[in-house]
Amino acid sequence: MKKGLLVLGACALATSMSAAATDNPFARDEAVLRLDGLDLSTAQGQQRLAIRMDQAARAVCGDRLASVHLNMDARARECRTAVLADIRTEIEARTAVAARAGQTQLASAR
Repeated sequence: MKKGLLVLGACALATSMSAAATDNPFARDEAVLRLDGLDLSTAQGQQRLAIRMDQAARAVCGDRLASVHLNMDARARECRTAVLADIRTEIEARTAVAARAGQTQLASAR
């Protein structure tokens, strides 16, 4: 699993919800989720990934907006949920591609 993560490197997030984030002056259009140094075969590595994913989603969608307006806070929460789903989908897709590439290399090495 760690070898697959080395292939993944860094994952840039540009989500469909970033359009909603542009209405939010406290958010950014994209964030970079760094996967280097994570070993997802351990609980600690999975926890660190979850923290990084949450930080990236909060950077894209904004955070603690209830003091500004309750509607903005609700939209930011919806955005974070969508961003986290997009991150999971992207990681799964890249992991599958990396696994297939590794299988192809093994098959050609025989």
